[in-house]
Amino acid sequence: MPSLKDLRNRIASVKATQKITKAMQMVAAAKLRRAQAAAEAARPYAERMETVLANLGAGVSGSSAPRLIAGTGQDKVHLLVVCTAERGLCGAFNSSIARLARDKALALKAEGKTVKIICVGKKGYDLLRRQFEKDIIELIDLRGFKQVGYVNAEAIAQNILAGFANGEFDVATLFFSKFKSVIAQIPTAQRIIPAEIPATTAASTQAVYDYEPDEGEILETLLPRNLTVQVLRAILENAASEQGARMSAMDSATRNAGEMIKKQTQLYNRSRQAMITKELIEIISGAEAL
Repeated sequence: MPSLKDLRNRIASVKATQKITKAMQMVAAAKLRRAQAAAEAARPYAERMETVLANLGAGVSGSSAPRLIAGTGQDKVHLLVVCTAERGLCGAFNSSIARLARDKALALKAEGKTVKIICVGKKGYDLLRRQFEKDIIELIDLRGFKQVGYVNAEAIAQNILAGFANGEFDVATLFFSKFKSVIAQIPTAQRIIPAEIPATTAASTQAVYDYEPDEGEILETLLPRNLTVQVLRAILENAASEQGARMSAMDSATRNAGEMIKKQTQLYNRSRQAMITKELIEIISGAEAL
């Protein structure tokens, strides 16, 4: 059985840890409000962009379709863009995204395909390099930026577009976590090259648009911008999901620390009471012996 001093040190250590986890929970809650607002503000623009692309994509087909929609005509080399956080202590947020990317990579390799990976975020690189170190071609570190914005997403998108133009891959898939609530983040895989053009709805087909210039030229301009928008949306969704997951994880850690303090305090009191009782018995036995 540990001594009273050991128990006191253990209780003090857990209390110090509890203060840290509580502070991290409050910081994550403050950051979550801004990150959630940014993610929700980006959704309407991205959704409207998809609607415009759906209307434009319905007017092009075959040889007139841009290369970002038609693709290379092959399915041999796949690029996986894995977006994760730069730091841990956020529950299963990073591991769930990495697991989804890992399953996709293993499935592609089983089919005889070549896999290349770009890691946006250090944690994704740490989780994937053990198994796919030779397949990781780039690590994009975002720790130097106080707030990630459109400029950062555009740099990542331009890097992807340059690789596609040079024939380095045929299909690109973006992995991130979609923010739903503080306790729910959904790991998502989205194909970005060739672009997934959503089917036009009945409401959108009622309106007739005349485009100047034609649909193909407009798509040549909008598709690279759409790729940047999708990357930015993934980063913003990840930022909100990370803070939500960290807030939940630190809340659980704080409550677990409280339960541990309670148990250790009970053990300390029992041990102290047992020592006092033992000393009283020894004093009484010595007095009776006299």
